[in-house]
Amino acid sequence: MDIDKKLKNRNILFDILKGIFVGSGFIVPGVSGGAIAAIFGIYKPIINWLANITKDFWKNVKYFIPFAIGGVLGLVIFSYIVKVALGRYETIMMWAFVGTILGMLPSLWREAGQEGRDKTDYMIMVGAFLLVLAILLFASKYIKANVEPSFISWFVCGALIALGILVPGLSPSNFILYMGMYKEMAEAFSKLDMSAVIPIGLGGLVTIFSLAKVIEYIFRKNYSKFYHFIFGVVMASTVMIVPTSYAGFTGIDYVWCLVGFIAGAGLGYWMSGLEEKYK
Repeated sequence: MDIDKKLKNRNILFDILKGIFVGSGFIVPGVSGGAIAAIFGIYKPIINWLANITKDFWKNVKYFIPFAIGGVLGLVIFSYIVKVALGRYETIMMWAFVGTILGMLPSLWREAGQEGRDKTDYMIMVGAFLLVLAILLFASKYIKANVEPSFISWFVCGALIALGILVPGLSPSNFILYMGMYKEMAEAFSKLDMSAVIPIGLGGLVTIFSLAKVIEYIFRKNYSKFYHFIFGVVMASTVMIVPTSYAGFTGIDYVWCLVGFIAGAGLGYWMSGLEEKYK
C-alpha cells in the first residue's frame, strides 16, 4: 500500500493507541517496542521510511505523527504506571502484557507467511527462539552493573531503546535494568527531564539512522525468513516476561492475574482485528 492510500485508509485515534502500546515497550521490563510494532504491522513501514528518509518525506511525517504522539504518551503514562506497579502489582501487569502479546500473535503469524513458508523458515524461527531465549536467560542471571547517570550513559540508553525498535523482541528496559539505570530512566521520562531525554533521543536517532538501511536491505532480500526470525524472537521475549515470583500472593491476586491475562488477550486480539481492517 503506498503512502497516499495509508493516509486515506486510517483511523488516527487507533494509530495513537498503537503508538501508546509501542511506547510502552521502551519502558516496561521485558516488553519490546519493535515486537509490538511488528504485531501491529507498522514495523516494516517504519524501517522502509527510515531507510529512505527523503522519499515522500512530508507525507510520511504526516502519516507517522499520530504514532509518535502515542509513543510519547506511552512513555510518560507507562513510566508512572511502572513506578506504581513496581512491587505487588507488577506481576498482574506483566500477565496482562503476556496476554496482549499472545492475542496479537496470530496477526504476526499471518504477516510472516504472506510470501509463503518453507522448511528453512521454520528452522530459522525455532533457532531464533532458542538462541534469544538462551541469551536472555544468561543476561538476566549474569549481567549486572551499576552505571552512574551521565550524558554518555543516557546516550547508550537511547541506543538500546532504538535497538528495541530495530530488533523486534529485544527489550531495551531489560538491559537498562542490568545497567542499574532503570529507576532513573523511568523517573526522567515521567518528569520529562530534558537532561536525560535529550541524550536518550540523540542516542536513539544515531542508532536508528545507522542501522535502518541494513534492516531494510534484509527485509527486501529475505522477507519471509526475517519475519519468521522476528516471530521466534517475539516468542522468546514473551516467555521471558512470564512472571515467576508470587511472594505474598493471596487467592484474589491469582484471580487478578488471570483477569489481566484474559483482558490483555482480548485487547490484543481486538486490536489486531482492527489492524487487519485498516490495512
